[in-house]
Amino acid sequence: MLTKKEQRLRRARQTRIRIAQQGVVRLSVNRTNLHIYANVISNDGSKVLVSASTVEAEVRAQLGGAGKGGNAAAAAIVGKRIAEKAKAAGIEKVAFDRSGFAYHGRVKALAEAAREAGLQF
Repeated sequence: MLTKKEQRLRRARQTRIRIAQQGVVRLSVNRTNLHIYANVISNDGSKVLVSASTVEAEVRAQLGGAGKGGNAAAAAIVGKRIAEKAKAAGIEKVAFDRSGFAYHGRVKALAEAAREAGLQF
């Protein structure tokens, strides 16, 4: 029987194959109980071009201390930051890779904030 993590990675595999065929940079999201991370990864999958997460000092200052990185408000801040950093690096269009997580809650909040900040996917 597959573990919870193996099931999630199995779900993610098909999406990643489809994104690789498109040959476009991907916005990959990882969610843990305490934090949320977003990386823009090059289309060959070899390099992280920009990243943002709730572990960064500036984000933690905005959230107001420890233990606040695991909510939708924190995810929205990270989504906005990743979009700003990507645009600064000259990246306009990405493919959204939710890494097997349901498009709901924090993952959805991050995606919508990134879209509002001008990232296209």
